Amino acid sequence: MARIGGGRWLLLAPALLVFLQMSSSAFEVKDHSGKVCIIANLSAAFSVEYPTKIHPQVARFKLPQNASVLANQSTCGATNAGDLVLAIGFGVGHVLKMNFTSDSKQYRVAALTFLYNLSDAALFPNSTGGTKETSHKTDIVANMDTRYRCFSDNQMNMLNVTITFSNVTLQAHPVNNTLSVNETVCKADLVHSTTAVTTTSQAPTTSQAPTSPPQKPTTGKYNVTGTNGTCVLAYMGLQLNITYSRKDGKIGLDVLNFDPVNTTFSGNCDNSSAFLNLTFEKTSLMFHFLLNTSTDKFFLQGVILNTTLPSEAKEPKFQAINNSLNALRATVGNSYKCNAEEKLWVTDHVFVNLFDVQVQVFKIDGNKFGAVEECQLDEENMVIPIIVGGALAGLVLIVLIAYLIGRKRSHAGYQTI
Repeated sequence: MARIGGGRWLLLAPALLVFLQMSSSAFEVKDHSGKVCIIANLSAAFSVEYPTKIHPQVARFKLPQNASVLANQSTCGATNAGDLVLAIGFGVGHVLKMNFTSDSKQYRVAALTFLYNLSDAALFPNSTGGTKETSHKTDIVANMDTRYRCFSDNQMNMLNVTITFSNVTLQAHPVNNTLSVNETVCKADLVHSTTAVTTTSQAPTTSQAPTSPPQKPTTGKYNVTGTNGTCVLAYMGLQLNITYSRKDGKIGLDVLNFDPVNTTFSGNCDNSSAFLNLTFEKTSLMFHFLLNTSTDKFFLQGVILNTTLPSEAKEPKFQAINNSLNALRATVGNSYKCNAEEKLWVTDHVFVNLFDVQVQVFKIDGNKFGAVEECQLDEENMVIPIIVGGALAGLVLIVLIAYLIGRKRSHAGYQTI
């Protein structure tokens, strides 16, 4: 089924490059027993004003891919309710630190601290040297037993330093060393998800929708082969939904169902990372799976989309990236399965609908799916038929008992002559 709109645009190789450059790694803090007390996945951009012998300059850089948790500065606290610290080190002595506090209901990032080394000539050319430290209170707060999620940019302005966070997913005191399926969503994402998105300063006046609801996409079968055989096996129906700004200031909606017959697929994988690339009608969609070695589970961390919107769009060339997902999670050796429709938010105006999905990554025997781990949506959907069936069975039993009692009383009313 073709989309409602114009042509398509393919930029697969640059998309892969951008994905690798912008993707963020998961950071974990563990206690002495190996229990995880903090999980964080985020992107951060820095703007630092620093002195030189001539005049102040501004350095701009991003949190690099090789940033890592500093074990000697990170802590899970004395008790489960104690203060937690995540310290991320990168470059020549730079440290980004988050101090968590919590109570019985909520956890929060009480303070954000950035220690930077001006002697790092790669980031601060012509600097007079020395180290600086600055801190800031944050509005990052979430309910206990939920993961905090904020795809929107969140800017922290400190003395001479501005840090912009994006694509943030984190949790303090996670259960079973893994992120919760329940979310506490930041205010910025809530606003975006309830209003039309536009790239212009003028508010949209009306929305454009398809003339009829799109049909359910056909389930496709895709796989990726690595050095040790099949490393990605995926069955799923795919539907893209994109809202965009039109040239006339209104909002357009573009819907596309992937046709498996005309979809090409490829990918690659290693011991802890796997890519599945899908191309349909000159639209590229890339899935990035990761292995969490501490929990022995695989999950979908990232999605990148490249396409061309209809000619009425103000910006026809379109790209959307999200590297902070935690979806399609299952134990290595098992498969993730969900019959219910699932929605993957790539950005606040782009989402991918998945239908009848079954996925297995890394450990696949005989090109066949392993034991099934059902999604929460399917488990919840099963509860309703069970409740209804139980209620009907109870009703039948009540009617039967009432009938038997009534019949017994009716016989008792006759006397033998």
